[in-house]
Amino acid sequence: MATNLALDDKLISQAQKIGHHKTKKEAVTTALKEYIARKKQVEIFELFGKIDFDKDYDYKKARAR
Repeated sequence: MATNLALDDKLISQAQKIGHHKTKKEAVTTALKEYIARKKQVEIFELFGKIDFDKDYDYKKARAR
């Protein structure tokens, strides 16, 4: 799917150099993947302390399956 975006050329060039990307597309695709991964990590981090765990759960037994 072709998309036209007005991107800062200095940022793209910097991303290409730092990431050793040959093309602008490669630099943008990598940046988007890293952005998504980071946002997912933040979502998981926000769950800490909100999930109740079963004290009787035997994780070793579950591994034996």
